[in-house]
Amino acid sequence: MGPTASGKTAATLALARDLPIEVVSVDSALVYRDMDIGTAKPDAAERAACPHHLIDVVSPEESYSAARFHDDALRLIAAIQARGHIPLLVGGTMLYFKALVEGLSDLPQADAALRREIEARAHHEGWPALHAELAALDADAAARLNPNDAQRIQRALEVVRLTGRPLAESYARRAAARPPLRLLPLALQPASRASLHARIETRFDAMLAAGFADEVRGLRARYTLTPDLASMRCVGYRQMWDFLDGRSDFAQMRERGIAATRQLAKRQITWLRQFSANWPGYREFDSLEPAHVGQVLTAVRRWVLA
Repeated sequence: MGPTASGKTAATLALARDLPIEVVSVDSALVYRDMDIGTAKPDAAERAACPHHLIDVVSPEESYSAARFHDDALRLIAAIQARGHIPLLVGGTMLYFKALVEGLSDLPQADAALRREIEARAHHEGWPALHAELAALDADAAARLNPNDAQRIQRALEVVRLTGRPLAESYARRAAARPPLRLLPLALQPASRASLHARIETRFDAMLAAGFADEVRGLRARYTLTPDLASMRCVGYRQMWDFLDGRSDFAQMRERGIAATRQLAKRQITWLRQFSANWPGYREFDSLEPAHVGQVLTAVRRWVLA
């Protein structure tokens, strides 16, 4: 685990040279096909180093949920182990890690028709109006959400309307116990926040130089997309969408994209602090320390032999 730009791919490739691993991606952006540059998707050479799973599994027009990840990951873990290989879960979507380790609440599956209705209304009325509607149905849930938090407002409204009960009640109904997994929770955590921010800026500039704008233009031409879709709400993509629509200039888009990525990293680091307190065996490594890859490899070797 680790925040964006913390060096997870490099550590993964080092493990692949030494151990029979297969990667299960834990990244809510890498699931989308044709979204390669802006997601920093592993390139062909990196993916050839060892098998990678849960990359390019849905269209940008589709949704992919923590519930679907939970089921897909458990299926893949069992299949990888049956082949005598080690499943290595790699990514920064902490909600997916939480869903896998703690199981899922008794929440209904996504309803495509209702989701389209909510998205269409949000497009015309704005997310604050939908937030007000949620407040009328479930005041506690609305109080925990920012009026512009599109993804969470959409899901909360969907659950409340499908179940007819407050969101907290649905979350309290545990549908699945913690799966019987033997886990080694490892995290890459750069000791210097300033260095992480510099990495983020450098990587975003590299994406721009690699043709990120053309990638999003191509996505808009190839698929039926709106800025409210989960794929286009990914960090970087929403800022590029606004730029292509003329709502910002290039310099503003770049600044906002870097700022949004830094905010994402901050949220991921907050999640990791929670994991460190609740996961037995949790270990962190400073990814700015030159020896960190060797330290990770040693930890995994010991775990495999235990």
